[in-house]
Amino acid sequence: MRELTPSLLQGTGLGLRRAMLKELPDANLSDVSFFEVAPENWMQMGGRLGRQFRALTEQHTFSAHGLSLSLGGPEPLDMAFVDQVGRFLDQHGILLYSEHLSSCSDHAHLYDLMPIPFTEEAVQHVAARIRQVQDRLQRRIAIENVSYYTPLATELSEAEFTRAVLEEADCDLLLDVNNIYVNSVNHRYDAEAFMRSLPAERVVCLHVAGHYQEAEDLLIDTHGAPIIDPVWSLLQKTYARVGPVATLLERDFNLPPLHELMEEVRQIRHYQQQGAEYHDRLSA
Repeated sequence: MRELTPSLLQGTGLGLRRAMLKELPDANLSDVSFFEVAPENWMQMGGRLGRQFRALTEQHTFSAHGLSLSLGGPEPLDMAFVDQVGRFLDQHGILLYSEHLSSCSDHAHLYDLMPIPFTEEAVQHVAARIRQVQDRLQRRIAIENVSYYTPLATELSEAEFTRAVLEEADCDLLLDVNNIYVNSVNHRYDAEAFMRSLPAERVVCLHVAGHYQEAEDLLIDTHGAPIIDPVWSLLQKTYARVGPVATLLERDFNLPPLHELMEEVRQIRHYQQQGAEYHDRLSA
């Protein structure tokens, strides 16, 4: 495999949803540095929507966050699908491809992100599949820490498992700040300590989103609500550790008007700039 290069993503991003397309032409996008899409939702798109998407990728920077690679799944990787993703990334000049550290298929798609056992055997299995994808795409990919509700095995802690996969696969990390917070409540651990335990040098992008509180001790990762204060606070602490890396606002449903989403994007940018100033002072 040729030498891998880090992501060139910078600034603040917004997850692109089809429902936003009507508002985009008249929106003030000055605070949006990039958009992110799930390739599965767009790479077969034709007609008017396909042309509209192509116009957007010609005008704006894009990243791609996959839904169905199933890095932790038992079945062989679908390399025809990987090739299709690669053509999509190249066609639209997409800078970063990331996927979930999860499983989502077994003979068929499960239409959900299922947890992976935290075992040494699973580390080797997942890392080999990540290397296979990187070799095929000839680009470095990032894996995202996911929310989960029932651990399948605990030979390793979540942090130990994640670090081991990153090291064995030699890939990058898309750090989802909301997922850290959700898991910290559901599994009763310290969110900041977990964040600090992961390798800052591998973080190429952050995700931040809202969630649903089912009970005092049960949060559901929905991407369907505004970001809450503890997640904002954890985002600030994350910038203090990893620097002002590219950060994406995810909102998948209960979509408010675009101008309301832009308020959260601007809040991200504000904290990001504070993080940049903090790191400038450290290096002065």
